[in-house]
Amino acid sequence: MLPRTPLFPHVIELNHQARQRITCSVYLIYDDQNHWALMDIGYEDAVDDVLELIRQLDFPFSKCVGLIASHADVDHIQGLAKAKQVLKTSIYCHPKAAVHLESGDRIATFAAIEAQGIDLEMPKVEIEHRVDEGDTIQVGDLLLEVWHTPGHTDGQLSLRMGNLLFSGDNIFRDGSVGAIDAHHGSSIPDFIKSLKRIQESNVEWLLPSHGPVFRKDNAHIQKTIDRLETYLHMADFGTCAIDWPLMDAWEKELLEGKGPE
Repeated sequence: MLPRTPLFPHVIELNHQARQRITCSVYLIYDDQNHWALMDIGYEDAVDDVLELIRQLDFPFSKCVGLIASHADVDHIQGLAKAKQVLKTSIYCHPKAAVHLESGDRIATFAAIEAQGIDLEMPKVEIEHRVDEGDTIQVGDLLLEVWHTPGHTDGQLSLRMGNLLFSGDNIFRDGSVGAIDAHHGSSIPDFIKSLKRIQESNVEWLLPSHGPVFRKDNAHIQKTIDRLETYLHMADFGTCAIDWPLMDAWEKELLEGKGPE
């Protein structure tokens, strides 16, 4: 058996445990009786490695209380159907994510992006537990508080456990955020609201869905919020922007007959 290397009490991140990158961040949350749950699972081809690592850490498969999807992106959930079958467990996600997971929607999950040659399978999977803002998920003696934090997608969840927030694709250590795409259910105003909620909370650590865990820094979050607020008024993000002030200025210049300066 492998010695466990938790990041925090009751939390193991499996890439950190393996000392190598296997897939997206996969958090194993467990109590003192070895009841456990996973937040995200990654691509289907990573499932065997993830489950073998869990086995070597001496977590009984029979004590898996559920698989939690932070949101319905292929890089987080393609392996759900396979893992569910092996573990004989149930799945938790937001109702808006459940729609895409149960239908196997390859467009909404980013499994198929024709312009970039991305063509992945998206196995359909039944969702037993649709959870939303204010709900809780029990992992043995532990209780996870469900936050609905839309922005990157409309069905993204974050989970709070004490001073920890499993924060999904809201913000990463370098200040970047999950992809913003209208076809993906992204909303920049919602993104900003979710970040402000995280910023105003008294959580101390953010456990993102990609990359390293980092201490919550309100100035760091504010810098990202400020950047997103500029996106609201730029053509860069198309229909995800709420206006384009340049067009108003141009219309005024046309009426005035103003030429190049």
